[in-house]
Amino acid sequence: MHDHVFLGRQPILDRQQKIVAYELLFRHNRIATAAEISDQFDASATVFANMLCDLGTKWVLGEKLAFINVSASMLLGGGVVELLPPGRVVLELLETVQPSTQVLARCQHLRGKGFRFALDDFVLNEQNTALLPIASYIKVDIRQTQMDKARQMLNVLEKRQLSAKLLAEKVETAKEFKDYKALGFSYFQGYYFAHPETLSAKTINPAYENVLLLLNKVRENASPPEIEKFFKHDVALTFKLLRYINSVGFGLSCEIESIRHAITILGYQQLYRWLTLLLVTAGQATTPHALLITAMTRGRLTELLGQDYMEQQDRDNLFIVGIFSMLDAILETPMEQVVEKLSLPAAVSDALLTRDGIYGPFLGLAEACESGNFSRIEELSTFLQLEPKKVNRVHLEALAWAETLGV
Repeated sequence: MHDHVFLGRQPILDRQQKIVAYELLFRHNRIATAAEISDQFDASATVFANMLCDLGTKWVLGEKLAFINVSASMLLGGGVVELLPPGRVVLELLETVQPSTQVLARCQHLRGKGFRFALDDFVLNEQNTALLPIASYIKVDIRQTQMDKARQMLNVLEKRQLSAKLLAEKVETAKEFKDYKALGFSYFQGYYFAHPETLSAKTINPAYENVLLLLNKVRENASPPEIEKFFKHDVALTFKLLRYINSVGFGLSCEIESIRHAITILGYQQLYRWLTLLLVTAGQATTPHALLITAMTRGRLTELLGQDYMEQQDRDNLFIVGIFSMLDAILETPMEQVVEKLSLPAAVSDALLTRDGIYGPFLGLAEACESGNFSRIEELSTFLQLEPKKVNRVHLEALAWAETLGV
């Protein structure tokens, strides 16, 4: 059954570390049998197309592309590929796809319809060079391909005047990113941006410190005059608060000009939520863009996964758990020290530090969706009694929500 397919995702970044695409990964859980699914990639395209229909006609990933794995049977099959939006999807040919006359003709036909192709785990040899002219992206697994082989591939593309761009897969450290960027790679895949190589007791800068103090005051239900003092001592914070509440999203009939009025209109719950977003984005000048987007998406996904099981306050805590779970990478400070600076409920701290408590499984499931860890997705979905269709739908909704933030 198609309903038993889980969705995972992995971001694809450009040379400026901005997310330009997601590879969308699909896998069936063990409920589905071989008799029900003849080819998991055929089902993947169908599931993705159905999810897009469920969410409406608007493309959920904003300006970003979706890379989807394609097997030979899916490529040559009865129109499954045509269910996908051609201008938004990159068809990623698996390394098992051979460049037969039939395959090449089909690829040229689909290119004429607006589809682009990527070659997955590509290793240059005599058998697959015929695929190079149809490719827009060539993905190289840097764990399997040494740098001299990657350099040779770049030379071949240049010599043949081919326009395909190289994408380095499984980039796990900042050094690997820098090395392959210097070599000439255009795109990168891997969570190196979320894993600082050295975490130390870095001093949190004043902007972060002010937001942290405010978060604690709001959590402790401090009086409005006391909270107002913090804003009065930080011009940037005041400006951002007034700009936020006067945005078109609130639809207010009059402009809010005072801090006290803004706090009253927002209420403490909404103010706390806004401050969590502000904390994550306060370091935009130095924090990789992909890290910010991932943190926001994780917060929203964690919240949505628990929306049918928890009251509003707990749902707000789920959002905070998700978005705060990346503060160690954003602040380049161990999570234990981040938690020490925040006045958080015990259940939130437990989730952040050990992935335990009532919020921990929801955070773990959101993280598994990011990495495409399908065994973990299945395990936690079963534990939380969440159907694959539900997990997939809110996963795409979270991605769509993050696209609306304009970060």
